[in-house]
Amino acid sequence: MKSILLIGLGRFGKHIAIHLNELGHEVMAVDYIEERIDAVLPFVTNAQIGDSTNEEFLKSLGIRNYDVCIVAIGNNFQSSLETASLLKELGAKLVVARASQDVQAKFLLRNGADEVVYPEKQLAKWTAYRYSANHILDYIELDDEHAMFEIPVPENWIGRTIGQIDIRKKYNVNIIGIKKDGKLKLSVSPDMPLEPGSTMLVLGSNRDIQKCFHI
Repeated sequence: MKSILLIGLGRFGKHIAIHLNELGHEVMAVDYIEERIDAVLPFVTNAQIGDSTNEEFLKSLGIRNYDVCIVAIGNNFQSSLETASLLKELGAKLVVARASQDVQAKFLLRNGADEVVYPEKQLAKWTAYRYSANHILDYIELDDEHAMFEIPVPENWIGRTIGQIDIRKKYNVNIIGIKKDGKLKLSVSPDMPLEPGSTMLVLGSNRDIQKCFHI
């Protein structure tokens, strides 16, 4: 369990709060709009109305006590930048900030943020992959070149074993899990047969996966 400071409770921030709550973390939520605070109260440990660009307000939160500080402000980049900078100055261990453009990311990383997330950019890429091919069920980007895909077992692979298709040797793609009827098996072996109705979690470079599965 981690102690997390979440600043900015728009749609993105609210979803973060909900998922952190599901994962059992302690969350202090901050926003300057009371209605947003009220909306996340069921999902957070504590919440305060305040201006995150105010140094004295941030000091009152005890920044050094949090394992992670997330700046989820989306509609005011100046406030996001100032908040990230103040958090680092006040001794934050890890500052993660939201950006919508590369230039914003550069400024944030130079002025307090340790890491940057691109919710719109990442969702756009997921949507493009997910709906540009009929046989992609999910997609998780690992870096600019590598990703994990969930893909139905091709019809001509059904009845064969993972070892027989040997896509690791042929395409440098790894099968890391098999899912069927909502149950995921991560302990795969070369002699595991591929069954109808199953999907595979495959890991590799985007280029190799696209070549292997004709995406």
